[in-house]
Amino acid sequence: MGEDVRSVIIVGSGPAGYTAGLYAARALLEPLMFAGYMSGGQLMLTSDVENFPGYPQGVEGPAMMIHMREQAERFGLEVQDKNVERVDLSERPFRVWVEGDEFRADSLIICTGAEAIWLGAEGEDEQKGRGISTCATCDGAFFRDEEIIVIGGGDSAMEEATFLTRFASKVTIIHRRDVFRASKVMYERASKHPKIDILTFRQVKKWLANQDGLTGAILEDPRDGSVEEISCSGAFIAIGHKPITDFLEGQLETDEEGYIIHSSNTMASVPGVFAAGDVVDKRYRQAITAAGMGCQAAIDAERWLEDQH
Repeated sequence: MGEDVRSVIIVGSGPAGYTAGLYAARALLEPLMFAGYMSGGQLMLTSDVENFPGYPQGVEGPAMMIHMREQAERFGLEVQDKNVERVDLSERPFRVWVEGDEFRADSLIICTGAEAIWLGAEGEDEQKGRGISTCATCDGAFFRDEEIIVIGGGDSAMEEATFLTRFASKVTIIHRRDVFRASKVMYERASKHPKIDILTFRQVKKWLANQDGLTGAILEDPRDGSVEEISCSGAFIAIGHKPITDFLEGQLETDEEGYIIHSSNTMASVPGVFAAGDVVDKRYRQAITAAGMGCQAAIDAERWLEDQH
């Protein structure tokens, strides 16, 4: 282990992490980032990003993450594509363990994001980003005048389905029960929409595809195991997200779902620990909002470090 203590260690990458790295590097804080094995976060699964300002022709998610990383590295961000295993936030400098090595830092910026919960149905991995998505605002516009399905029974499923009616010719909501977690107003808005059908007591058993991408799904009735086929060129899984916070082992205050709670601006419950992006934000979950919060966290960390000295 090196005895040197870093000013800032950034845990996680994606738009929040790389923007935090860019700002911290330009502030001459010599930040060190542990980007994780899945460096770039959820945008690595997104084919085209059309709603990030400054890219008039759109940009592929992975290409955008490479651009952000290169820009931050040019100003001095040091990146290691390794996963943080655990941290000790009980005293400063904070201690961070990465693949057996220990690092220390005066401040931490947590940008580990959240992962969408997938169904795990047969054929799913092959069609991620080729018709199956977990973000309607990201990918809905690619399915103009096509038939698509939404899986889920909560508010986000109703919201995604209603949003997708702007583009799709037909949206079918698939839910494994006949009881919905969604609020009454959201459910009624979806159920009364002329373009939306709701199928209850159905779950996806297998995804169907050809060389061009998704073509449909085999649905199973959980009550009796009977199956039927539905055709669709797009599918949106809306059964929730899970913030990536297990490595914190409960040392920061989170809500009941595990999202980090800000106590002051972007600072978490432990002074000197900041958090940005989807590990905090369950409302917007956009690349641009994550990048904005990454900027805020780096500025907050810089000012906090100045106050300490």
